[in-house]
Amino acid sequence: MIEKMFVDAARAAGALSLAIWVWLALFRGHFWRLRERLDTPASPPSRPARVTAIIPARDEEDTIGHTVASLRGQQFPGTLRVIVADDESADRTFDCARTAGASHVVAVAPRPAGWKGKLWAVATGLVSESSSAEGGPPDFFLLTDADIAYNAPGILAALIGKAESDFDLVSVMVRLQTESPAEKFLIPAFVFFFFKLYPPAWVSSGRTAAAAGGCMLIRAEALARAGGIESIRDALIDDCALAARVRATGGRVWLGITALDLTSIRSYGATGEIRAMISRAAFAQLDHSALLLAGTTVGLLLTYVIPVMLPLTGDLASALFGIAAWLLGAALFLPSVREYRAPQWTAFCLPAIALFYLAATLESAWLYWTGRGGRWKGRAQDAPGS
Repeated sequence: MIEKMFVDAARAAGALSLAIWVWLALFRGHFWRLRERLDTPASPPSRPARVTAIIPARDEEDTIGHTVASLRGQQFPGTLRVIVADDESADRTFDCARTAGASHVVAVAPRPAGWKGKLWAVATGLVSESSSAEGGPPDFFLLTDADIAYNAPGILAALIGKAESDFDLVSVMVRLQTESPAEKFLIPAFVFFFFKLYPPAWVSSGRTAAAAGGCMLIRAEALARAGGIESIRDALIDDCALAARVRATGGRVWLGITALDLTSIRSYGATGEIRAMISRAAFAQLDHSALLLAGTTVGLLLTYVIPVMLPLTGDLASALFGIAAWLLGAALFLPSVREYRAPQWTAFCLPAIALFYLAATLESAWLYWTGRGGRWKGRAQDAPGS
C-alpha cells in the first residue's frame, strides 16, 4: 500500500512538472525565445532629441569614467547632458566623473528617511538638471548605472528610435559579464528567470510592467505624469516599480535585450558575489511574504529539482515524466545559454542552478529578518520598518 502511494505520488509530481514546462513553453509569452531586441534603427530618429543621462554613483571610481566617456561617444541627432550624482562616495568617484567629461557632478546630501539610497541620488540628479539645464527641459531622461558601458555609438539613437515607436519607457537588459566559470554557469539563468517572471512580449503589450534598471530611457513627460522618482522613493526593486507607475498612468513600456555592445563592466567573478547580487533583492521581489517564500520554494523544487530525482524511484512512468520535464527545461534554457556564450552543457544543469538561486532567495529572507537586507556599498536598505 505504501509503495503504491509512493509510486502514485511520484507519477503525479512528474506529470505536474512536465505540465508546468509545457505551459511555460507555450503560454508564458515565449519569454525563452529572446525575441524582443533593440537593433540599430534603419533611419535616425525623426527629430533632434534633448537627452539627460542621470547616473547615481557610490564608490565607483573604477567604472564611472568608462560609463561617462562611452555616453559622450554616442552619436544621435540632438544633445546629451550627463549628470553624475555622487552618493557620499569615499573614493575618487567625483573627480573621475568630472575628468571623463560629465556635464555636471552633484554631491548627494544624506538621504532623508523613507528613501532608498539609489533613488535619492537619482532624485538629486534630476533636481540638479532642472536647475541648470540650458536650452529647455529634456525630452528624455536616460537612467543608467555607473557600471554600464555604451560601447556602440548608436545605442542611444536606437533607444530613442524605439521610444518613437510609441513607448514611454524603453529598457534593455544589458549584457552581464560571463568571464569567470561562476559567471558562465550562473549568469544566463539570471536573464532566464527574470524574463520568465516578466515576459518581454507581455511588457510591450501592456499585460505586465517591468524594466531593467541598468539602462532605462523614459520620456520626461511620462516621468512627471508618474509622479517622478519620489513616487517610488521606498522601492528596492526600483526599475520594475517605475515601470509599474508608468503603466498605471497610461504609459507604454518596452523591455528587451540587444546585440549592440551595451555591457556591464562590473565583474561577479565568484559564486559568493553572484549570491550576494541575488540575495540583495530576492525577498523584496516576494513582497517580504513568508507565505510567498514557501510557495516559491515548493514551486521551484517541483519545477526544477524533482524531475531529475524521479528516475531514481525505479518507476518507469515517473522516470519518463521526469526526464521529459528536465529535457524540456534544458531546451527552453538553451537560448539564454547561447546568448551569453556559455557552454551549452550548462543548459542541462538548470536544476542545480535553480537550487543555487533558491538558496540565495532563502538567504535574502534571512538577511531581511535580521535587519541586513538589501546591502549595497555598506548600506543595508531592506529590513522590517525600513
